[in-house]
Amino acid sequence: MPELTLIKRLDGSFVPATHQDAQHCEKIKVGAGIRAEWKQKRNIRFHRKYFALLNIGFDAFDPGIQEYKGFPVQKSFERYRKDVICAAGFYDVIANLNGDVRREAHSISFGRMSPEQFEELYSKSIDVTLQRVLTNYTHSDLDQQVNRILGMC
Repeated sequence: MPELTLIKRLDGSFVPATHQDAQHCEKIKVGAGIRAEWKQKRNIRFHRKYFALLNIGFDAFDPGIQEYKGFPVQKSFERYRKDVICAAGFYDVIANLNGDVRREAHSISFGRMSPEQFEELYSKSIDVTLQRVLTNYTHSDLDQQVNRILGMC
């Protein structure tokens, strides 16, 4: 079962915090009961800011190849998100059954990453995005785009 982040509204209802959370909630049938444990989360606005940054980069990301061994290559937000996290230096090195070694992105769930670590991840993710995807942007350009998405400007 996925971990979800929800935001409490003034009317007492809860809504998904991110697009990914909403996708998981869509799988729950209307009227179905769910069991939940809750923890107070870090700054949800900052979490949204991180996803705004990721979405800007993902929208501009071009994988370059269109086909691999006869299969169409598709962009994946989850893969992009994990790649940015790894490129920012937040990963563990693991081996699979074949003995292949790869990087596994750290979880950015509220319970697994401290606010300080998340701030460092955000800063380094900006660097990764500017170096690898939005190479014609400045830090200021990217900040303006993120803030525009969040309605801060």
